Amino acid sequence: MAKTIKETLLGTLVHGEEILQEINVLRTVSEDKIPHEDPATVRLKGLHPKELHLVVSTVYDTGKNAKIFRLSSKNGYLPPFEAGQYLNIFTEIDGVRTSRPYSISSSPKQRAYYEITVARTANGFVSDYMLDHVKVGDEFTASRPAGVFHYHPVFHSKKMLMLGGGSGITPFMSMIREVLEAGLDREMILLYGCRNAEAALFHDQLTAMNETFPNFKYYLIVSDEDAIWDGEHGFITAELIKKLCPDYIERTAYICGPEIMNQFCVDQLHELGFAQKNIRREMFGAAKDITREAGWPTVLTGSEVFKITVNNEEVIEGHANEPILTALERAGIRINVCCRSGECSLCRVQLVSGNVFLSKGMMLRKADEKYGYIHSCKSYPISDISILL
Repeated sequence: MAKTIKETLLGTLVHGEEILQEINVLRTVSEDKIPHEDPATVRLKGLHPKELHLVVSTVYDTGKNAKIFRLSSKNGYLPPFEAGQYLNIFTEIDGVRTSRPYSISSSPKQRAYYEITVARTANGFVSDYMLDHVKVGDEFTASRPAGVFHYHPVFHSKKMLMLGGGSGITPFMSMIREVLEAGLDREMILLYGCRNAEAALFHDQLTAMNETFPNFKYYLIVSDEDAIWDGEHGFITAELIKKLCPDYIERTAYICGPEIMNQFCVDQLHELGFAQKNIRREMFGAAKDITREAGWPTVLTGSEVFKITVNNEEVIEGHANEPILTALERAGIRINVCCRSGECSLCRVQLVSGNVFLSKGMMLRKADEKYGYIHSCKSYPISDISILL
């Protein structure tokens, strides 16, 4: 291989060849390796860092048991993202380091800040902390924007059918803002399910957008029978989709909301004849009650506690009704994690012995199945187990 000018010049110096050999060794084994990648790769790493350092610049209380957090970069730069993607926010609460993925609700057309919306959930370990304690000036570490829940111009129709529920409205806000604020050539119909109008996040903004832009239609569907609402009541059924979106079959459908709503809408779309390739889903986190999922062992109540042996050394407790990832975090054992929904595969561990229950939605590769790898965020111990990180 021909030498570079730098290598040629170094080779002319006293001990020059020794210096070149040391450089090659450092490039191979040093923890602080000398960069030797091509300029394009170095540039891309700068534009898309693996870890972001964010500071809370503004906090908005929606008055609906949810807050909007505006996050700015400590170094002044935020990577680009696709409308519909999320950030995995890391935090430490009572000595437990954990994370949660939150969809970005701001438009990708501006990157002075990211906005995330956090709604309170029952027994929400992180949501309670975010809503009750986080203030302007607090700092967080986060993953770079991730996720595949976004419009793809090659495969998706320019006509979009959005089915949202509860706090699942957040990725749609980013999509809607991008299209309407930038004047993009897409047509959107949003069906948003909530218990009542008072609980509907962004309702006033969505109503105003509906009245302003001809390529956006917004329908709020209220599920509480006793709720006062002059619009649609009930659930997002196949019949309702046909009524509010007559050209549904020409559209790509996007679903984001609670697990039960998510699966219900998928079934309704299948009833309408939607091909699976035309249905995009986003669902964060583990099941609220894993014991209700089909296939759960009937002999277990979910209250059982099992032993988890980690790397043939440390033994920790694992609760049957909580993912293995939660047990690891509670014990202070850190592993890579991002989506917490069984998709990204970063939290994989190898199951050496014992039995686990694999929640639906886990996207295991054939190689994972062959060698016993599982996603710890969607795997539940149902006996004493041994795993390798």
